[in-house]
Amino acid sequence: MPGKKSDLLDLDAQFCFAIYSAGHALNRAYKPLLDALGVTYPQYLVLLTLWAEDGQSVGGIGERLMLESSTLTPLLKRLEAAGLIRRERNPEDERQVRVRLTPRGRRLRDKAQAVPRSILKATQCEAETLGRLRERIVGVRDAILKSVDKV
Repeated sequence: MPGKKSDLLDLDAQFCFAIYSAGHALNRAYKPLLDALGVTYPQYLVLLTLWAEDGQSVGGIGERLMLESSTLTPLLKRLEAAGLIRRERNPEDERQVRVRLTPRGRRLRDKAQAVPRSILKATQCEAETLGRLRERIVGVRDAILKSVDKV
């Protein structure tokens, strides 16, 4: 409507709601794909970090995924019970726990190759477009974290 002031509290104008609802849509798209692998989305994220670099510390994984130890530990226990990872104390520093993929966990990587392609198809976007969008969202996330860390 011409001359209408935008309402700052209009739900559809909220950036946070766009991100939140897009996250829900992504979770719905990921669920059947990850169910076929036998993992949840947070477990998939842990596996992604280990497929990139096996043998990381629990703290390193938590830092990478922005997860507290209290959230990460139950995820790791379930992955270990499923036979995908093993946790072991670092012999050089008993306080540190290292996480390693089992052979089964490494083999799951091959099956997981289809997941990103399926998600890309679901978005109906080109890979380059999503790459640019991802970079922009990461920039926004980092700016927000920087501003709240100042408080």
